Amino acid sequence: MRKISAKDITNIIEDLCIKANKQLPNDIENCLHKCAKCETNTLGRSVLCDLEKNLEAAAQYDIPICQDTGMAVIFLEIGQDVHIVDGDLTEAVDEGVRRGYTNGLLRKSVVADPLNRINTNDNTPAVIHTSIVPGDKIKITVAPKGFGSENMSGIKMLTPSHGKEGVIEAVLSIVKAASNNPCPPMVVGVGIGGDFEQCAYLSKKALCRSIDTRHSNPFYAELENELLDKINKLDIGPQGFGGVTTAFAVNIETAPTHIAGLPVAVNIGCHVTRHITKEI
Repeated sequence: MRKISAKDITNIIEDLCIKANKQLPNDIENCLHKCAKCETNTLGRSVLCDLEKNLEAAAQYDIPICQDTGMAVIFLEIGQDVHIVDGDLTEAVDEGVRRGYTNGLLRKSVVADPLNRINTNDNTPAVIHTSIVPGDKIKITVAPKGFGSENMSGIKMLTPSHGKEGVIEAVLSIVKAASNNPCPPMVVGVGIGGDFEQCAYLSKKALCRSIDTRHSNPFYAELENELLDKINKLDIGPQGFGGVTTAFAVNIETAPTHIAGLPVAVNIGCHVTRHITKEI
């Protein structure tokens, strides 16, 4: 049994919250530069160039790449041979978020109650997803989620008769309805299978996969490419001004489901789909 201090978890999450908000993942930044050269719409290409300048300015002045520094979503893969000592895990995570957003001078956007709307003033509590895995390590992923894109997400409870074409139609309808609201170019996370809440979880988890990596199952890898092609033909384009760069990628995650069900969830990430991972 390996002991890991809750204090170490706090320190790591503090650091990751700051880095995630100031550094775009390399795969997405590289795709942005590539699309800026390939975009055929003049206005769309100009927007992509502005987004490149935004990244340069953020790096130069050491500031967040987006003013909406998001709600802190934390994925924890905890080895079954780990014993967390020196504190409570949830409290350790929230303390890391609290320090990260305070010391990093990041915008604090969380309210304590959905209707009374009183800001917690430290961006806590975080949204925490935990899973127990083999081994004696903890894998921590911090994924700040802005709500311009989060609000455009959706779920469709299809039946098996809808099949592949029904899944494609569901994804396209949600992206069409989103239009320019999620600050495209977007990354489209798709969860297929499971039940109501699991497919939503899968769609968010999909956003944390590199856009350079296709699904391990060739069938779903082909579906990712097909969906991306169809989405980029919608002419939404960068920031909704038209063009062939509506999305950088479509990432699909799947799970077994009931014989009577075909749940499909779409979680949209904006052009700064942020996530960063560290293992301890």
